[in-house]
Order: sequence, then C-alpha cells, then structure tokens
Amino acid sequence: MLFQEPLAYRMRPEKIEEVVGQDEIIGQDTPLYKMIQKGHVPSMLLYGEPGTGKTSLAFAISGSTNKEFFAINATTAGKKDVERIISEARMTNEAILFIDEIHRFNKSQQDSLLKALEEGVITLIGATTENPFHSVNNAIRSRCGQIKQLKPLNKESTINLLKRALNDEEKGLGELNVIMDDSLLEIIAETTGDGRTALSLLEDIVYASDETEDGIHVTTNTVEYCIKNKGFTHDKKGDIYYNLLSSFQKSIRGSDADAALYYLARLIEGGDLEAISRRLLVIAYEDIGLANPQLCARVLPAIQSVERLGLPEARIPLSVITVELSLSPKSNSAYKGLDKAIKHVQKGVTDEIPAHLKDTHYQGAKSLGHGEEYKYPHNYPNSWIYQEYLPESINSMSYYQPKDLGEEKRYKQVYDKLKQLKQAERKKNL
Repeated sequence: MLFQEPLAYRMRPEKIEEVVGQDEIIGQDTPLYKMIQKGHVPSMLLYGEPGTGKTSLAFAISGSTNKEFFAINATTAGKKDVERIISEARMTNEAILFIDEIHRFNKSQQDSLLKALEEGVITLIGATTENPFHSVNNAIRSRCGQIKQLKPLNKESTINLLKRALNDEEKGLGELNVIMDDSLLEIIAETTGDGRTALSLLEDIVYASDETEDGIHVTTNTVEYCIKNKGFTHDKKGDIYYNLLSSFQKSIRGSDADAALYYLARLIEGGDLEAISRRLLVIAYEDIGLANPQLCARVLPAIQSVERLGLPEARIPLSVITVELSLSPKSNSAYKGLDKAIKHVQKGVTDEIPAHLKDTHYQGAKSLGHGEEYKYPHNYPNSWIYQEYLPESINSMSYYQPKDLGEEKRYKQVYDKLKQLKQAERKKNL
C-alpha cells in the first residue's frame, strides 16, 4: 500500500495529547497544556531546529480547539495574504494564524499583524528556526505571551514516535506488517533527534526491505544503507549553523577533544568545509595563540590540504588538527592585549609620539628633531638598549599580560626581564 503523502506528514499529531516529546512545553502538567484544554490559546512564538515539531505542535493546538485555523509560510506568502486572512478572521471574531518561517517576513509584513493581534481578532503562532529575539520584531514578541524553544527529540521520544508509526494502521505503516527489531529503531533514534527525518528514514527503510508472506523484514544492512545515503544538511543561515560553529570552537577552547570531534562531524555532514576551515584558523590564533605558535603555523597547511583533498578524505586532516588544537595549551593574551590598547585609543589616548621614534625619511625632519636621539638596538649587546617607546603619559602602561603556559612561558620570561630592566633604568633617570 502506497500513500501519496509522506509518512512524516501523515503522522502529524491531531491533538496536543498526541505530541511526542517537548514535555517541558506541552506536557500534561504544563500551564500551556492546561490553557489549551480550557480553550484559551495565547499568541506564541515557537523556535528550534528543523524537525523539532514546531509545525506539528501548531496543528495539534489547532486540533484541540474549535477556533478557525489559517496556515501560511512566510517564504511564499505576503502582506496581502495576511490582510485577507485577517479580513476573514473578523467575520468569525477569533482565529488562529500559523505563520511558518515567520523570520522571513520583513518589518512591514510583521507590523501588518499588530492591529489584529491587539484587537484579539487573531491568535498568532509563529514558527522559526532563528532565535526570535534576533529575527522577530520587538512589537510582535511583546504581544506573544509565550516564546518556546523546542529541543530535538531524545532517543526515547524518537523511538516512541517510530513505534507509533509502525503500529498506526490508518496513517502509519501498520497495515504493512513490518518486522523490525527494536535495536534497529535505536540506530535510527541515535542518528537524529529530528522527528521528520526519523520518520522519513523509517519510510525509506521499510520500502527498501524485502517482503515475504509473513511481512516486511527489515535488516541491519538496509537500515545502515539508508542512513548512510540520507545526506544530512543544515541551513547555513540558521541558528543551528552558528550554534554548531560556536559549540565547535568552545569545545576546542575547553580542551574537550571528544565534543570538538562530535561538532566537527555535524559540521562536516552539513557540507560546509569553508566555514570549518575559517573557524579553525580563527581558533588557532584566538585560543591557542602564543601558548603554541608552532601549532598555529600548522593550521593553514592543514586547511590547504582539506581544500585539495575534498570530502571524504578531508575529514582526516580536519580530525588531526581538531584534536591537536583541543589538547594544546591555550592563550588569548596577545589579542586581549591588543583589544585593551584599541579601547585606550578609542577613548582618545593618542598622546604625542616620542620625537626619537618619528619618521626621518623626508627633508626637514632633522630640523624638527625627529629621530635624533633614537638608539638602534642592533648596535648594542643582545640587540637591546633602554629607551622609551610609548608616549610619556602612558609609558608605564602594560597591555600584554603573558600567561605561564606552553611556549608562552618563554615569552613571559623575556617580557618580565625586559620590564625589570626598563624599571631599573627609569629609576636611574629620576
């Protein structure tokens, strides 16, 4: 038996009691569940990764009420569609308007909802993969009593969803008599916390399996083949994309090689080697820095190897450099010192440059006293001689605060020694 609609579409919950997972948001003990059971639906924004059930929850809320329900997608709908729905809603006095991908609406389109929201003509349920605090107008957010973040389904919830689909004879695969071990459902659940992807995988697996007189037999090989060829991706403009990159860097910064490899795997499956390479280069200088400059110098050759190899071989140098960066000593002292100096300059600390440091490569410079007392360090033992380089008003300022880690220990020793020598010379000149 073949269905026209995909399994993930058919298995959408029709009532809030049928929602799988998201117990913290719509579980039977939550205020939102109790509100809806009593017929009160507040305007709300639902956000989360693709496949976490935002659209399903909106339709389940609609199915649990007697209110008229309108659903549009902001990628294809416009201001006129919103105005038409509001006009229809005025005739029924109250309706639910579900807008998927609401972050795609511009400010004018979002503002067109405000009057109807204030008057209670519509209840808005907006869904977005973006953080609504960044992507939805403050005026809309302030009129939404509930802003809920939906999380990926955990393993148990995903298995329950798959079992429901296998047993449901009306909307699911119940009539096909699928013979499938629970351990195979666990493999699917461990692959993704995306309910839509899990159901799509299950459907592919079932129709790829051999059928006998007693039913459809699903094997491990079939499951692994379908998972391998599913081709997971992520929206490169969505929150999940930036969250993965952030988690990747923070795991390396925190010296957790296992977590770093996990997030690297997710980024690789997303297919954006350029973003991974760019982030690795930033990490090398931002988080490793002077603690291991030799490693910093190896990151660019590793990235060039990635570009030449392409996937799947590119994963090899990526894995090596990721583990190296994770387990390396860390230091951010160099750029933090620069940031401190930048803030100083931005506050207007741009005092007179010492005359002996000023440019002498033009006629008349000497008559201005430029460079006259400059001491060329290479003419002195150890290529160092005391002279002031900072403007007089800030010549005791320390921007660089060295760390006693890795290779930076050596830099710290040199820095501290030079600082002591400068202080001693200053005392002599007092």
